[in-house]
Amino acid sequence: MELEFKGACREVGRSAVLVDEKLMLDYGVSPGENIQYPLNGSRPEAVFVSHAHIDHSGAVPNLMDLEPDVFMTPPTFDLAHMLAKDTLKIAEREGEMPAYDPIELTRFAHQTKQIDTGVEFHTHGYDAQFFDAGHIPGAAAIYLKDRENKSLFYTGDINTADTRLVSGAIEFPDSDILITESTYFGDEHPPRREVEKQFIDSVSDTLDIGGSVIVPAFAIGRTQEILMLLDAHGIRAHVDGMGVQAYRIMAKHPEYIRNPTHLKRAFDNATMVNGHKRDSMRLESTVIVTTAGMLNGGPVLYYINKLYRDPKSKIILTGYQVEGTNGRMAMDTGNIENDGVIQHLKPKVEQYDFSAHSGDRELKEMVKDFCDRGTEYVFTMHGDDCEGFADWVKEETGVQAFAPQLGERFSL
Repeated sequence: MELEFKGACREVGRSAVLVDEKLMLDYGVSPGENIQYPLNGSRPEAVFVSHAHIDHSGAVPNLMDLEPDVFMTPPTFDLAHMLAKDTLKIAEREGEMPAYDPIELTRFAHQTKQIDTGVEFHTHGYDAQFFDAGHIPGAAAIYLKDRENKSLFYTGDINTADTRLVSGAIEFPDSDILITESTYFGDEHPPRREVEKQFIDSVSDTLDIGGSVIVPAFAIGRTQEILMLLDAHGIRAHVDGMGVQAYRIMAKHPEYIRNPTHLKRAFDNATMVNGHKRDSMRLESTVIVTTAGMLNGGPVLYYINKLYRDPKSKIILTGYQVEGTNGRMAMDTGNIENDGVIQHLKPKVEQYDFSAHSGDRELKEMVKDFCDRGTEYVFTMHGDDCEGFADWVKEETGVQAFAPQLGERFSL
């Protein structure tokens, strides 16, 4: 089996692995001011997409001139298609040249075959199957076996712990080759219940003194989880942004949700807000869950502009803040850039770890389990310390492990 690593090598973002020069596992972008794409030159016959986040799916429409077969779970298709349409809309609004056009987006929909987790299928000479990855609804790890019975397991983004929204990944096949994410290698997540309690206590304290709480949240996964948490504690919230559309998609796929009844109740009890309703909102003792999760656009900037002078209010970040984003600037300096204006934030800025990735202990347990069951090669990618993770695998298990560099090839 031949592997070529086209992205997410000793970095987070633009995941892409080419197998035998014909199967592409993910094809994402690194978002930010200067978008980065996987190394070009690939001509895959098929593309497997692990989940909808744009660092795994965002560049797939760019391959449609090759007319590859595209495989993903039904929720992943609906969510990835939503994000792809939004990307085109933003590019048009800002006068930028997008990486693909509406025709290619139509081809993307036409070329995609939607396959549920747990269904075995055969394509281009490989047996294949999606395994639940526990990251967001529809997220799947990818299993392949070639004609020589050489097998590969690609985790994509994975979480073995339950969240309110999805169950953790628990089923893994034996595999000769393991390609694993490394996002939180070396970093342990605090217990989820502790994080939830601290978050709810902080929200309640702010509401009690008449302040409002802005909760910037990723549209896919985080918005829904936070609303379920607030609802479980009797806190009615307003929800704004693409997270509402993502919820409606998730509601079509209840089998991918841990508790679809609670998810529906949380959104039924929330007040949904859009453009023409924002100006009429009373921002007093109010919780607003809204995109974007890193404060780099979306409705969140509208709400911050209304509340940035209010010391009774809070901005509670619920996800990782990438270097160079408004969210990271808010944490480090207490300032953000809002429509060209640098604003000093009088609301307190807090961050809570609601990660949808496995932490250090879970990653190590998963890899050790694979190695104990006969895995011969481990590749670590999608992280800031992939080399450290590969070294740990070699020292702990004796299995050959590699942290590929961008463009590196392996023949196994």
